[in-house]
Amino acid sequence: MIKKVIMKNLICSNCAGKIEKALAQLPYINSASFNFPNQVMLIDATDEYDDDKAIGEIKEIVDSIEDGVDTYSYDKRHFIETKKRVENYNSFFIGIGLYIIGWLIFKFAPQIEFSTNSDIVGFLLHGNFNQDGVHIHHVIFYYSIPVYWIGYFFIAYKIFRKTLKGIKRGEIFNENLLMFIATFAAMLLGEFFEAILVLIFYTVGEYLQHRAVDKSKKEVSSLIDLKIEYANVKEDGVVVIKDPMSIRKGDILVVKHGEKIPVDGTIITGSTSLNTSALTGEAKLSHVKIGDYILSGNINVGSLIEIEASKEYSESTIAKIIDLIENSTNHKARTENFITKFARYYTPAVTIGALLLFLIPTSYEYFTNAPVVHYEEYMYRAATFLVISCPCALVLSIPLSYFAGIGAAAKNGILFKGSTFLHMITNVDAIGIDKTGTLTHGNFTVSEFTNDEVFKIAASAEVFSNHPIAQSIVKQYEGDLYQYTDIEEIPGLGLVVKTEAGTILVGNKKLLSKHKVRVRDKKNMLGSNVFVSKNGRYLGKVIVSDQIKDSSVNVIQRLSKSHSITMLTGDNNLIAKSVADSLGGIDYRSGLMPEDKVNAFNEIETKNLKMYVGDGINDAPLLRNADIGVAMGNGSEIALDVADVIIMGDDLNLLEKAFTIGHKTKLIVYENIILSLGIKFLFLLLAGFGLSNMLMAIFADVGITLIAVMNSLRLIYSRRKPDERRES
Repeated sequence: MIKKVIMKNLICSNCAGKIEKALAQLPYINSASFNFPNQVMLIDATDEYDDDKAIGEIKEIVDSIEDGVDTYSYDKRHFIETKKRVENYNSFFIGIGLYIIGWLIFKFAPQIEFSTNSDIVGFLLHGNFNQDGVHIHHVIFYYSIPVYWIGYFFIAYKIFRKTLKGIKRGEIFNENLLMFIATFAAMLLGEFFEAILVLIFYTVGEYLQHRAVDKSKKEVSSLIDLKIEYANVKEDGVVVIKDPMSIRKGDILVVKHGEKIPVDGTIITGSTSLNTSALTGEAKLSHVKIGDYILSGNINVGSLIEIEASKEYSESTIAKIIDLIENSTNHKARTENFITKFARYYTPAVTIGALLLFLIPTSYEYFTNAPVVHYEEYMYRAATFLVISCPCALVLSIPLSYFAGIGAAAKNGILFKGSTFLHMITNVDAIGIDKTGTLTHGNFTVSEFTNDEVFKIAASAEVFSNHPIAQSIVKQYEGDLYQYTDIEEIPGLGLVVKTEAGTILVGNKKLLSKHKVRVRDKKNMLGSNVFVSKNGRYLGKVIVSDQIKDSSVNVIQRLSKSHSITMLTGDNNLIAKSVADSLGGIDYRSGLMPEDKVNAFNEIETKNLKMYVGDGINDAPLLRNADIGVAMGNGSEIALDVADVIIMGDDLNLLEKAFTIGHKTKLIVYENIILSLGIKFLFLLLAGFGLSNMLMAIFADVGITLIAVMNSLRLIYSRRKPDERRES
């Protein structure tokens, strides 16, 4: 079972990874995955999970890894007030003050030059130093160096505390330990200013990183702000404001101008226009009236309407979409998992490398009786090496890039069920695609029929089917209908009607052939053929036509340049060929039953990954079977359940947009990897040869991290092209 625990103010991705790992060690937790936009830890728990006991243990683990995190049960979020996180930098500023005092002492005290470290130690121990035969004793100067050390420990207090926490957890090698060892070594070498500047830049840089990440998470969250805050429920003629969670099926809801539809339902009073952009990403209006079924999350931009709730809030479209986005981090991209493992081994490796950087040359000089053993120089190089090596840039920017990509896609009405699918879409080279409702509008119209009697029989039978073709026949027939009662629908074939006068068949040619009815009509017409027979005698047919979407032609032709595309349809060969030719001559498979589509899709050849694109209603097996299943439509339940990517609308341009966002995210991820590792390895090389100092090292750590984070945010801030901004 899945449990949710809120961890508010946890914005350190590296810390989140450590918490995930620690929680997975608890006996009642199988795995854990943190979701940044909602600050929720998703926990796969066993039946032994007890909320009250678990929350206490989880909070203890969180507090041992990261400070200032509010941890509490997701179910109690409405009853718990949390304070806004305020970083405690008191010790940092006290340390800065002490260091300034130490600097002033040095500024105005007698200038003494120490040639060796032993001179410094002697001065500190005895308070005197003999230079050129002149004895100097200055009490103020005697205490200036200890002031530096006291200031250092105040400034490094948080880093030191996190280091101790890591050691207690058995995590000896982490970025805090690296920073503490490096700066402590610099202090021992007498590089007081450099050590303190490194700590200052590191602390300020860490603060800026947190601010940047926090701002980016809020920005992405605002892109996918779908939450329903309240609902107007009509009770005994009085409108009462309620929490959407309290809505029950059958409740009458009043939706005013500018309000969101709280749950899925049917309009019972009024007519209006709905802004569907929250779900579809398209700024267009949908006109609805009494009897229309509408989805939660859309915004009423017209007159007041009343709807009858068809579902509770937890089962409504908007709640499922929010839950889908919250669970998106359960499926992490291969690159994310690689970076997590890389950081796990990288930090110990560079620590050992720094130790060897000091030991090898100093040991060589010592055993070869070199005249001068450069202990201080090699210790400084090793310390610089440690500062450079912190993996923050990778650990922070890679998850943030995927997170921003998912948010940008959601803003456009494209829902990825995890960063793994955002990454996988870039490796797709073969696409199987449904015809009806995907490439075509799915709005069927009757273009021709054999005679009025055939049309009447077909309409009378199709009343009992929910198929789009059936509904179009019923909608366009305007006369009286026969009152049939004994009807059997055979999926993929049609309807069998039993009457006193005999058996009526209404369906495709396969249905009639199965009952040994010979179709004598040899005239081929473009469209879907609904054949009618009675007592084994063929009567005629109804031709139903569908139109190709305007977007389909351009999108398919562009995607065909880099992908092999195959249309899979149950329509006859004549219709399939016509549609395929209109789309630029793509491959197609026609006359497919639902079970045949899976086999036909499996036969499509590919070198990498295969994608299937369908309407999410009749294509569940294919959506589940494909490497990536993409469902198009307005949030049908089957789409939310089985598809990996959901396009909340019927515009095929969004499929192309999904590919664009996927490739852009991948590019930025690789840019950050190359930038971070390239700069670090360059500076590590320079540090090894003594060609860099600690200030350069802190740029290679904090500076590169900030650059990588800002690069990741391009996915958010450049989500629209300049011409699109002008149009809006």
